[in-house]
Amino acid sequence: MGYIFIFLIGFGLAVSGGVTLIAYMNFLPAGVTWAEYLLFVKERPECYFLPIGLLLMAVSIYRYNP
Repeated sequence: MGYIFIFLIGFGLAVSGGVTLIAYMNFLPAGVTWAEYLLFVKERPECYFLPIGLLLMAVSIYRYNP
């Protein structure tokens, strides 16, 4: 039961972080370069939800032994 909970938490974080990264890509048509975009994203804490969520999902999948 715990692995399902960890997986769902990770999934929610990954979706939240991914949507945030895609939303911030709207700065690119406004004239922001890719380097400036990556520097901006690096400073935003909500953008770290994607890798944290993917890590939690991977841990819950690979540690689960039925």
